[in-house]
Amino acid sequence: MLQVLSFLLVFVAGIILGLLASTHVNSLFNSQRDLFFTSNIASCDDESKVDCLSMKTFLHPHNLTHGMSDRELFWRASLVPKKEEYPFVRVPKVAFMFLTRGPLPLLPLWERFFKGHGKYFSIYVHTDPGYVLNVSSGSPFYGRQIPSKHVEWGSVLLLDAERRLLANALLEFSNERFILLSESCIPVYNFKTVYNYLVHSGHGFVEAYDDPSRYGRGRYNRRMLPYIWVRQWRKGSQWFEMQRALAAYVVSDTKYHKLFKKYCTPACYPDEHFLPTFINMFHGSMNSNRTVTWVDWSLGGPHPATYSAVNITEGLIQSIRMNQTLCSYNSGVTPICHLFARKFDASALQPLLNLTSRVMEF
Repeated sequence: MLQVLSFLLVFVAGIILGLLASTHVNSLFNSQRDLFFTSNIASCDDESKVDCLSMKTFLHPHNLTHGMSDRELFWRASLVPKKEEYPFVRVPKVAFMFLTRGPLPLLPLWERFFKGHGKYFSIYVHTDPGYVLNVSSGSPFYGRQIPSKHVEWGSVLLLDAERRLLANALLEFSNERFILLSESCIPVYNFKTVYNYLVHSGHGFVEAYDDPSRYGRGRYNRRMLPYIWVRQWRKGSQWFEMQRALAAYVVSDTKYHKLFKKYCTPACYPDEHFLPTFINMFHGSMNSNRTVTWVDWSLGGPHPATYSAVNITEGLIQSIRMNQTLCSYNSGVTPICHLFARKFDASALQPLLNLTSRVMEF
């Protein structure tokens, strides 16, 4: 009888321990699942009909709202499939990433540019925290704001916002190309031309050059040694475009971002030096060392020229489209060097709309 009772006690204790262990494992699994398949992205809850673990939900997160920290977001965005083939029909998309304080004054121009090409692009908008972009439900910009944080010009916070846009765009597995734009940018070619130019390029378009002046090497901080040497220091335009593989490298980095955060402070500007230097050091073969966004620096000073209504002419747009130079493209050259241009203020909208069909062809 004592043996039977002892056996029953051991048996019951084993069951209790098993249940406790099972609860702990399930809790651990669920916490990891919630991080990887963030519930807010899929709008999942017990009453929802959304399958949070479905391939469609994983590949195409339509709701951009989520509760991930930057650290969690960058980790998730850096995950790269090892398999080359895809378990779905993948149509490469171009991710248009808008970095703005608030309104998009040239919105009607962009809406006309995107019209009819819905399956070939994605839009991501980073604004000041709390700002709500006021667009109609039929606009391609509707519901495309990402969780944002405060940004300061000239600080590492601007670089953080760029990487935040990249990371959110990487969550959409169909996005293959990533272009950074501002509220003052315009397209100077139609969508089909822009799409084919980017998707068929074998390189990214991140400007990177060695500037020996005080505005280039003069911003280098020797305390970055031995990780970054002055001969590796590069400068370039903030307005980049890159392919998916390069974007994943950028959001995966922690070491060099920390160096720039600590040692690249005014008058060193991380948005002008981090990407050119980082890509030049480690991924130069993937880059063309030029930008596809035209900017007019002819006036000098820390900011480029701004174009208003009185400046908008067919000749201006044509001069940006075809500036009588040749640029590298894959293994050859092309007369098309710039696909976008800035800075254009709100008053330029109507004159630009008057030129779209005749000059930009959209």
